[in-house]
Amino acid sequence: MAVDLKTLAAPSTTAVVTMELQRGVTGDLSALPDLAAEVKAAGVLDNVAELCRVARGVGARVVHCTAVFRPDGLGSKVNSRIQAASMKLNQGRLEIGSPGAAVMPEIGPEPTDIEVSRVHGMTPFTSTSLDQVLRNMGITTIVATGNSVNIGVLGLVLTGIDLGYQIIVPRDAVAGVPKEYADAVLDNTIGFLATVCTTADLVNAWS
Repeated sequence: MAVDLKTLAAPSTTAVVTMELQRGVTGDLSALPDLAAEVKAAGVLDNVAELCRVARGVGARVVHCTAVFRPDGLGSKVNSRIQAASMKLNQGRLEIGSPGAAVMPEIGPEPTDIEVSRVHGMTPFTSTSLDQVLRNMGITTIVATGNSVNIGVLGLVLTGIDLGYQIIVPRDAVAGVPKEYADAVLDNTIGFLATVCTTADLVNAWS
């Protein structure tokens, strides 16, 4: 079925949502070098920066979803292998207010952007105000970007669908490792839930 991106991504009801594109996750202070290398190799930052820039220009919203921790760890819980590994690797990189917790400067944030942080869990909707923030702005379509396809982006897509949003995933604006697995998730899972396109497709629709 052909999808009309111009209608689906109407700027007044669309938000570009970035997932954990932070200095301490896949930026210059990354604790995940393999994922950071894939983000760089795939051109994800350039593509997300372009999507954010164009979105702001046409009146769509930009929301950055970040993962942070209190210095004392309160409010966070290690109840999975990936969270245990993350806590061990981060070593304070993602503490609230630290340089590593910041959104990568290549994509903002700009004054009109919104940042929604979480101190627990693996996905951006659970236990945060993301749903309310989007609804309060009249958003019905989410453009999901960032890392990683393995867990965070997939969780964003699944929960967004459950909450009634339309989801667009520009496949060159997300990444996961290994790349072959991320491609398989895009083709065999996300592709059945969301509209998968490219950054150029979406930019052209907004043009």
